[in-house]
Amino acid sequence: MLSGQEVKSIRAGGAKLTGSFVTFHGEQARLTNASIGKYAYAGNAESYDPTQSRKLLLKKKELHYLRERTEEKGLTIIPLSLYTKGSKIKIEIAIVRGKKKYDKKEAIKKRDVQREMKRAMKQH
Repeated sequence: MLSGQEVKSIRAGGAKLTGSFVTFHGEQARLTNASIGKYAYAGNAESYDPTQSRKLLLKKKELHYLRERTEEKGLTIIPLSLYTKGSKIKIEIAIVRGKKKYDKKEAIKKRDVQREMKRAMKQH
């Protein structure tokens, strides 16, 4: 559920999903940590919080499925993208498993090797 100025801000490209995730509060799914900036032409909204938690409108069957999946160990729900469909703003979400510590170390090693290879190619 979004306010009017949030919808206008999203359409103007003022939304960032980095670091955001979906949590459950009672029977509601909420988008947490998503930043939707204040609309530039909105009136005086001094108490507006761009990172406030926003309710996701889902069907009961979808809510039940997502809640069951997140109760499994290591699974979380993250938003992939925001898009418009007609007059509605939709969010694409995914159920993902976090990296283990050894996976993170491996990714860092690969990134460092790639960086060194690029440096070597530039010098020659």
